[in-house]
Amino acid sequence: MKKDDEIRAERESAWIGDAVLALFARSWVLRERGRMDGDWFTRLTSNDFLSALGPPTQVEAKIGAIYREEGLEAAFAWMDEELIPRLKKQMAKQR
Repeated sequence: MKKDDEIRAERESAWIGDAVLALFARSWVLRERGRMDGDWFTRLTSNDFLSALGPPTQVEAKIGAIYREEGLEAAFAWMDEELIPRLKKQMAKQR
């Protein structure tokens, strides 16, 4: 695959991954907070937060790839294992 094709493929996966992340984040916030909370949603989906795992586009591309290859449940499980512990740790420090 040419470099341009690799970049395009990563961006496409990231585009899908961003949507999957948003769905996960909204579901998680409603489950944890019992209501809509834009601040918590933004914390979980922000590039600043995602950069703790790597370049945000690459993190979103990974989510998109998991979704495409293994489905929504697998993508949600990955985010539950990789993102949520970091978010909770970060939020605990801010209290």
